[in-house]
Parts: sequence; structure tokens; C-alpha cells
Amino acid sequence: MSDGKNGITYADAGVDIDAGNELVERIKPAAKRTTRSGVMAGLGGFGALFDLKDAGYSDPILVAATDGVGTKLRIAIDTGNVDGVGIDLVAMCVNDLVCQGAEPLFFLDYFATGKLETETAARIIEGIAEGCYQSGCALIGGETAEMPGMYEAGDFDLAGFSVGAMERGSDLPAGVKEGDVLIGLGSNGVHSNGYSLVRKLVEVSGLSWDDTCPWDETQTLGAALLTPTRLYVKQALAAVRAGGVHALAHITGGGLTENLPRVLPEGLAGDIDLAAWELPSVFKWLAKTGGIDEAELLKTFNCGVGMILAVEADQAESLAALLKDQGEMVYTLGRVTAGEGVTYTGSLL
Repeated sequence: MSDGKNGITYADAGVDIDAGNELVERIKPAAKRTTRSGVMAGLGGFGALFDLKDAGYSDPILVAATDGVGTKLRIAIDTGNVDGVGIDLVAMCVNDLVCQGAEPLFFLDYFATGKLETETAARIIEGIAEGCYQSGCALIGGETAEMPGMYEAGDFDLAGFSVGAMERGSDLPAGVKEGDVLIGLGSNGVHSNGYSLVRKLVEVSGLSWDDTCPWDETQTLGAALLTPTRLYVKQALAAVRAGGVHALAHITGGGLTENLPRVLPEGLAGDIDLAAWELPSVFKWLAKTGGIDEAELLKTFNCGVGMILAVEADQAESLAALLKDQGEMVYTLGRVTAGEGVTYTGSLL
């Protein structure tokens, strides 16, 4: 190698390789905490290995999901409160996987930014590791991309990729029929959908992220809206393994109106009693601030129900008790009926 004078370096162009290496070392303990059966190597390789046999599967079918956090990230960036968005990222992927009947096995993340700030990046990825830990899946790899000129100062984006497995023949939905009971699991806020509308409504209200939250005076508005998406993995899998669960629907973008029909066979509909639960205060505030009607709320937000299970009628009571024991807020929403889409009785507002 020549000992000639060094010219313009990668660092001069805005990419700090040393910062990237420092980040990898910082997050290794968080990733190691998520290790589970099947993981074959730690971070640092060109790829990550996973042994399905060691994870306990004999005839597995793989299920994959990918998602992001959306414009909720804008609030995290503007407030500097980035610790929970990693949980959001994991939840948006693994909550989808369990709807297929799959157990999440491992997770990979993609973090892109204009200038790598090691502390901020570490907090984000440690949040990802926490979401993986709570879901029983391993954080086995990822990519940190420093791309000057692509992102404004302080901005970043996240994407997540999760792979799960099930034994052949155990996939969901399966056996959904007229008369099945619809069980709802409570959300803990807006989760990670509808934030373009949320941010517009905050703008209309004239409030800032640092102002006191209108529906919870113990925290700021920004902190309240950054409450991480609830993870339903272990609870949902416990219900599936107990038997009697025919389908699960993760209530994300499109709300109850659009997501429940995704797991219902042709000719069947969901009949939901809106009086079965109380609309959480955050949604009441959003509706009042924007003059949003009930139908728009139900096709935009989760409205307090983050997951719906369609279950065998004679096992609904026992499954509801199991889910309550798992720490869930459980609502009997209604039944599967003949028809199409979702019909509502009662009122939320």
C-alpha cells in the first residue's frame, strides 16, 4: 500500500465508519439479551443464521412480515423522545405474524439517517431489542445506513423485517364460521397508524408537543402520542395454543372497518357492538378537535381495540379468561354473521 498523502476521506464526505463501529459495540448487549433457541451466531457477520430444528419445529412453514413506524417518527424526531419507536417497529411486524398463526423467531432492522449520532441510534435500537425481548424473538441483524444529503439534520427512518414459523397445517385464519364470537384486546393508544392525521389535528389545535396533554395532565402531548404500540404476541399465541381461535386481525391502518374483513371468508361479516367498550380519551380528543365522525374514526384508528380474535362460541369465555390472565383488556365485541364487511350497532361517541 502506498504511503502517499491522503486525499479526501469518507469522513470528509459525511460518513463516519468509526461511529458505525462504536454503535455496533454499544448495541451488542441489547441484541444478546434477545437470544433464543435457534440463534446460531451474534452480530457482525455478513448474514445471520437460524436453526429451525433447534427452535423445535419438525415441518415448519415460514411467515415473513415487514413494516415501518410511519410519520409517528416525526414526533419522535421533533421531541427527541426516540426510546419507544423501536418497540413500535417490532410490534408492527410481529403483531402481523401472529395473525397467521406464526411464532416470531427473529427480527432485522434498517436504520437510515443523514449523520449518525451514536447515542440516538443506540437508544432507538435498544428499543427494538426491547420489543424483540417482549415478543420472544431474537434481534439477529440489521443495517445502519449513514446517507448525507438524503436526510435533513437529525432525521432518520426505520424499517423492520420479521420471520416466524408454524407447523404445517396450523396456519390462520382457518374454520371461521357464522356464530363465532369476536373478542377484542384493548390498545394502549393510537399505536402506529394515522399519524399524518394526528399531526394535522395537533396543528389545528394550536398545541405544541411540549404542552400538557389535554387528556392526561401527567405528561406532555408529545409523550402521550409516542406511547409504544402494544405487543400481543405471547398473549395471542397462548390463546391459539389453547384451541378454539379461528382468526386474528391486527387493527392497524384502516381501523376496525378495513382490517377485520381481511380474515373473514367470503359471505361472512363482523357484527360489532360499539357499546362493548369505551372509546379511549385520546380518540375522543382527536374526534372533537377535528370534528371527525364515528365512521371516519373506525376506518382510520384502532379506537381502543388493537387485536380482534374470532373464536369458537363455546370456548369464548375460557379464552377471554386466559387473555385477562395474560394482562389483556378483553371485550366481547360481537359475532361473525352472514353478510359482508363490518356492521356496527351502538355508538362510540
